[in-house]
Amino acid sequence: MNTKQFEIMNKKPGFIAALDQSGGSTPKALLAYGVDESAYKNEEEMFDMVHAMRTRIIKSPSFTSEKVIGAILFEQTMDRKIDDKYTADYLWEEKGIVPFLKIDKGLAEEENHVKLMKPIPGLDELLEKAAKVRHIFGTKERSVIYDYDEEGIKAVIDQQFEIGLKVASHGLVPIIEPEVDINNPHKAESEAFMLKEIQKHLAELPEDTKLMFKVTIPTEANLYAPLMEDPRCVRVVALSGGYSVEHANELLAQNHGLIASFSRALAEHLRYQQTEEEFNSVLAEAVDSIYEASVK
Repeated sequence: MNTKQFEIMNKKPGFIAALDQSGGSTPKALLAYGVDESAYKNEEEMFDMVHAMRTRIIKSPSFTSEKVIGAILFEQTMDRKIDDKYTADYLWEEKGIVPFLKIDKGLAEEENHVKLMKPIPGLDELLEKAAKVRHIFGTKERSVIYDYDEEGIKAVIDQQFEIGLKVASHGLVPIIEPEVDINNPHKAESEAFMLKEIQKHLAELPEDTKLMFKVTIPTEANLYAPLMEDPRCVRVVALSGGYSVEHANELLAQNHGLIASFSRALAEHLRYQQTEEEFNSVLAEAVDSIYEASVK
């Protein structure tokens, strides 16, 4: 583990940019950016365009380590280059931003009101490559809770910790992401029960185990404060969950110590057609607003 990167993730004010849309979400990300499906002929061209979008964000003078402390990458992005450097190396060496890797392969079919992660074939090989070849600091793995269901929530947390501990065994810091859907009709109850399950798992781990958590901004403000005090917890970050950047920032600011890890909300107003001056200005506005909400 890179100790300097660990100190940044543990203590530095700022937020994590989630630049990890993949698979089925890539066309949606491009469409939101102003690029429709007529602009590319096949999957290869599609991924070229989304890498160009991410490169434009990362290289922007508005995207700096002063406010952005980490960035989550899709596997293809990790294996591509920006100015002759692999993306993670560019982030760290040129920008001072800590690189993470999304490792889940999407969601399984819904059962007990949750969607677990699909199996992740070749996980050990991927983690070995991420840690030793691509210089990744940590990973992110997502599952979703759609309604209050104790059996389902337990299954989500069990799987998240199983994968997370495998990640940690490779010297990486896992971001455990049990997303509670913002339309969950029993969102507050689901979050409270989920927190108890997380704390049960944490209590069984050695104190030198290091994990991060990515959660939906809770209905009850500061619900996750006890999690932040656990010595095993490096940081707790929040996803935007479908909220607009303005609403997500408003909710985030009510939770002391919770920092953003926004994807769609960060890029919400960025467009392919913008001039560099316009693009950098819009990105700066988003970065500034998310940073301010993260440090309150």
